[in-house]
Amino acid sequence: MSTSLQGQRALVTGSTAGIGYAIAAELARAGAEVIINGRTQQRVDQALQSLRSSLGPGATLHGIAADVGSATGTQALIARHPDVDILINNAGIFAVQPFLESQDEDWQKFYEVNVLSGVRLSRHYLAGMLKRNRGRIVFISSESGVQIPVEMIHYGMTKAAQIAIARGLAQLTSGTAVTVNSVLPGPTRSEGVGTFVAEFARKENVTPEEFERGFFQTARPTSLLKRFIEPEEIARVVAFVASPGASAINGAAVRAEGGVVLSAF
Repeated sequence: MSTSLQGQRALVTGSTAGIGYAIAAELARAGAEVIINGRTQQRVDQALQSLRSSLGPGATLHGIAADVGSATGTQALIARHPDVDILINNAGIFAVQPFLESQDEDWQKFYEVNVLSGVRLSRHYLAGMLKRNRGRIVFISSESGVQIPVEMIHYGMTKAAQIAIARGLAQLTSGTAVTVNSVLPGPTRSEGVGTFVAEFARKENVTPEEFERGFFQTARPTSLLKRFIEPEEIARVVAFVASPGASAINGAAVRAEGGVVLSAF
């Protein structure tokens, strides 16, 4: 089972921190040339410096500051890097918000960032992959796309959409060596989740560790893992799905959610 990505060029959106950063590091370790993406040059530069320090001189890394949640930002990224072999649609946002308090602009923002970013990039890069008869597209969805969280319905909607898009695009790859899949992480200790935990722990006057235990007792009681997943654990799954060894996985929603989803299928 080969996970070598030598000679492959990969783009990971939203990769200056959290799951995206971990995925970029894992792909680089496997030998891929990796493009780091974030919304600001400062964040991109910091991520590149950190990755080069941890991976050493053998890693081939590039960076581009572009907001893929907008059409103009996506166009700028594509103009700089017109061809990739591996596209990881990781860029995304989340927020806890009661449905009755949500506004149209909240739903539109989540759709633009979490859904259209991947649609626009896939629409461009898939054409080249099909022409070359090789390539991987992976959408980083979530268990929230299957079990919609009542406190984040707009987020769950976008994650369900990613699963549907990945499956639909996979059908366009029939008979080729190109695959399109989604990976469904469970609650993961990303940068955003770390901030979320710290804020709510402070509000409830408990330690972050106490809040985490309570979170899995009440908000995600079906979790078998009973802890937040580390970004590196998700990154290893994504790196395999993006590798030659995963050639038979296509159109799949690959679950790496710690057993939160009750259904066996």
